[in-house]
Amino acid sequence: MELLVCVLPLVYAKLLANRSDTMVLIIQKILKFILFLLSCLVTPFLMLQFFKKRKRLPPIKSRLLLLSATEIARRIRRKEISSEEVVRAYIERCEDVNPILNAIVESRFDAAIQEARKVDEFLGWTGKTEEELAHEMPLLGIPITVKESIAVQGMSHSVGVKKKNPQKATEDATVVKFVRKAGAIVLLVSNTPELCLFWESNNKVTGPTWNPYNSTRVAGGSSGGEAALLSSAASIVSLASDIAGSARLPAMFCGIFGHKPSACMVPCKGHKPDSTDKNWPHYFTIGTMVRYADDFTLMMKIISQTEESQRQFDQEVSMRNIKFFYMENCCGITNSINKDMRQAIQKLKAYIETTYGLKVQKAQLNDMKFAFDISSHLLLEMDVEGVTEEMKFAVSGSSRILLEILKYIFLVSSHTLPAISYSFMKWVFNKLPESHRRKMAEKKTSLKKQFEDLLGDNGVLIFPTFISASHYQYQSYPRVANFTYMMIYNVLGIPVTQCPMGLNKKGLPVGLQIVANAGNDHLTIAVAREIEKAFGGWQQPPETTEIEV
Repeated sequence: MELLVCVLPLVYAKLLANRSDTMVLIIQKILKFILFLLSCLVTPFLMLQFFKKRKRLPPIKSRLLLLSATEIARRIRRKEISSEEVVRAYIERCEDVNPILNAIVESRFDAAIQEARKVDEFLGWTGKTEEELAHEMPLLGIPITVKESIAVQGMSHSVGVKKKNPQKATEDATVVKFVRKAGAIVLLVSNTPELCLFWESNNKVTGPTWNPYNSTRVAGGSSGGEAALLSSAASIVSLASDIAGSARLPAMFCGIFGHKPSACMVPCKGHKPDSTDKNWPHYFTIGTMVRYADDFTLMMKIISQTEESQRQFDQEVSMRNIKFFYMENCCGITNSINKDMRQAIQKLKAYIETTYGLKVQKAQLNDMKFAFDISSHLLLEMDVEGVTEEMKFAVSGSSRILLEILKYIFLVSSHTLPAISYSFMKWVFNKLPESHRRKMAEKKTSLKKQFEDLLGDNGVLIFPTFISASHYQYQSYPRVANFTYMMIYNVLGIPVTQCPMGLNKKGLPVGLQIVANAGNDHLTIAVAREIEKAFGGWQQPPETTEIEV
């Protein structure tokens, strides 16, 4: 399987070079069939994980864990509860669930308790009013968790790279500075795949992170550690990042909310990997994941880097003034969504039409059939120095990359297959002619214009997050093309909010994306709040009376 995963992009790239649109669509069908055969070959072996013992989470002990961050912050300011008791409740929950989830890379629990005590002492003598505190320090006393790829001073910042001397962050990332200035208390940094290069959070340092709803399934990636902690009530708000669905897929798999902001809205300094490529800030973004949709406004006003961006989240949004559209499939090389995902879209469509008397129209976006080609080619075209610095073989030519693949096959590589495959695919796609790159850039511009014309400044698109609920470990490989459902919105630079829509018959979360044009994040978040009100939002994962180990 490893060889096939690495060879497929080479074949695909060669076939695509200088082809007409018609030929591209034909080649897509051929590759789709090859991926189908790969799935048929490996899925029966992956399904054996069904027989693994399923571990359930211990029960939630403190009712504080079931309050939104907005409500907890309000009660702390009013001195109805203390920051220390909130922080201790979350620390205890982290310690209870992590043996099952394996989501924490490094914690700073003792330091967090000391910081919480200082918050309580400050509230005991300050003369500031409740309104002044809410304005100046809206997260005062609130515990927060951070994806390990986002620098927290003194904490692990290796991002799943196995090395003799693990890297520690020498200073906070800009967004961490923002939340700390707002009064937040950082509890820990959480697990990712190696250098955030896959949709399953697994590496050779921490190992795999598991899904709170079913410990035999994955939590998703690359923000899987954050999603698992939020979903299990071991975190309340989170800093995550998104380059190809990295915040939205884990959010869906774990039944919570995840937001990918408009391009350049949130500062990215302090993230690893990083890049000086001109397209990096347009495709990559730091965002947030939350358990309760009301906390989006709180978080986005804090981490947005301009006052203009912050002000948009104060706008009142009426559902009656929004134009709603929907699509059920991404087309091209991707698979169709399953029954669970289709039903989620139909439920929301019916709710909007029944409740507000609006027509939810089927969207016509002609160039979405090229979404896989647009997103994969343009993302791979970027130079990401943060990856090449850690994986020297990636810049040494094909022979060194092939040697690393062989080392992996014989179990002597220090890197994971996704990281090696990324280097190989980047080398392959860099061999494509300049004419093909220009063609993909033109397709991207055309598709973005189609979105602008369709949605305007008051429209949203209801769109699947993925083809199905969470799957078994390694099942991402035969499904790799289906992450196009999320990747395309990174390349377009437009805001997307993943929203939970309940559980399927197997008890796994199902969700969908709400998409808007750039600068209209407040629309997608307003719809997220409406979805939470109508369908319940986050639902507690199944519990047991005893921790199973």
